[in-house]
Amino acid sequence: MNNYHLLLETATTNCSVAIANNGELLFCKESNAANFRHSDYLHVFIEASMQEVGLSFSALSAVGVSMGPGSYTGLRIGVSSAKGICYANDIPLIGVNTLEVLAQGYSPGEGEIMLPMIDARRMEVFTMALNAQYEIIQPTSAMIISEETSATLPKGKKVLFGSGAAKCKSFLKEEDYLFVDEIEVPSAKNMVDLVAKKYAAKQFEDVAYFEPFYLKDFHTNAPKLK
Repeated sequence: MNNYHLLLETATTNCSVAIANNGELLFCKESNAANFRHSDYLHVFIEASMQEVGLSFSALSAVGVSMGPGSYTGLRIGVSSAKGICYANDIPLIGVNTLEVLAQGYSPGEGEIMLPMIDARRMEVFTMALNAQYEIIQPTSAMIISEETSATLPKGKKVLFGSGAAKCKSFLKEEDYLFVDEIEVPSAKNMVDLVAKKYAAKQFEDVAYFEPFYLKDFHTNAPKLK
């Protein structure tokens, strides 16, 4: 029996769409180009991915979406698109934590602790800690990077990656920190297992009321008074 999942990742600068069937990746289309606008390309990527695999929307079993934390605008676009497709086709919506998606891009060694990090404002990052079995050992938080940061992290060999990891290099210099610069942004292709497990467990979101996991309030700059 086929269980086709459409997977959307728009929480960072990477606009990423994937198609999976029963936990197997079939196709992924993405772009992390500078000044890339998710609103311009997400639906183009969705249509292209569906055509590449030869699927109609009515053939989908569920839509998985990266729900945050991350970019306020990117999350709104991805979640709104996912909800629209689910509502129109009467299929389940599955939300997955963006930091867990980012962690799926790394293969940990025995005993390693993963610290996926997404850049936030100034010296702040969104992060969590996972063990080598991808189990969460410290929940998602907005962390301000400083000289005191090391004391708040789990003991052991820690691997840092993602768009926020570079902020830590001047503060976390001990031997038990490893920085993986090659992993910068989450990808929809790394949502496959997370979504498949939630689908099997029927861990679905309420399409009508589901909102992105912003973690922090959205702020805009106040206009200057003339």
